[in-house]
Amino acid sequence: MDTQLLEGTVNAIVAPGKGILAADESTPTMGSRLSQVGAENTENNRRDFRELLFTTEGMEENVSGVILFDETLRQQSADAGTLTDNLIKKGVIPGIKVDKGAKNLANSSNEKITEGLDGLRDRLNEYFDLGARFDKWRAVITIGERIPTDYCIDANAHALARYSALSQEAGLVPIVEPEVLMTGNHSIETCYEVTKKTLNSTFTELQAQGVHLPGILLKPNMVISGLDCPTQAGPDEVAEQTIKCFTECVPSDVNGIVFLSGGQTSIEATDHLSRMNSMGPHPWELSFSYGRALQHDPLMTWNGSNENKGIAQETFLKRAKLNGLARYGNYNTDME
Repeated sequence: MDTQLLEGTVNAIVAPGKGILAADESTPTMGSRLSQVGAENTENNRRDFRELLFTTEGMEENVSGVILFDETLRQQSADAGTLTDNLIKKGVIPGIKVDKGAKNLANSSNEKITEGLDGLRDRLNEYFDLGARFDKWRAVITIGERIPTDYCIDANAHALARYSALSQEAGLVPIVEPEVLMTGNHSIETCYEVTKKTLNSTFTELQAQGVHLPGILLKPNMVISGLDCPTQAGPDEVAEQTIKCFTECVPSDVNGIVFLSGGQTSIEATDHLSRMNSMGPHPWELSFSYGRALQHDPLMTWNGSNENKGIAQETFLKRAKLNGLARYGNYNTDME
């Protein structure tokens, strides 16, 4: 394990004012995104929208890394070279989604386990050769009646740790993503307890399997009310409860936390991140690894037509800059 390589990648990704664009949607998920603007789910359309984002002038000022899907890592640009080349030329680090998705957990009702460990070592070595320097594995934890079970949490934590150890062996920084979903009517207090249990189990497994904690990035949910909860916690409470939970659970050896946006709007995700950073200093860098919260606005502006490329890039650049300000705690909603 090259710990200097791993830590160098981590520090570059969570450099001041910077974070990650998550553009790793699977082909079906990308189809759902494209359908919102009436675009067909073709390889060219998937390429065109992603290339629009990757070639935005100035995006590298606030985007340090991009998580790619397997197709995208290998894909040729419309002009010349690969999409990955566009990123590397800007000094943006390519990453790759390596899990095979969440499937039904055996002997457990309404719970999921993420698959993809079989053959992972060989795939990781190939991805490193293709230019990736970090990767991502997402575990899904659902809150509902009598769930999550300890069985579900521990099984996913074990898989996250196995993936992380293999990634570090291959020279890739693992993004450890134990996501407690916003789906449901649970309170922020319930989210707090489930997130705490999930993080504790995850770090127990990471340490048991010899994972080098300064060489990982944690990609967690924020502590937040369920989408259908009748009483929604305000932004200050979300920030306070998230920091409290992470102070209790996340070792200071972890250099970077890159939050997912989950079911939040673009504005909510940016606002919550900014409020958390304004409460600092913290033992870890608090950054972003946003998908929809960075992509939704430019997707709507692009509207399936490359004639709108310029204005869509301006929209993307604005969202990137606002999240860059949130890294310092300097964002407010009046900037929208």
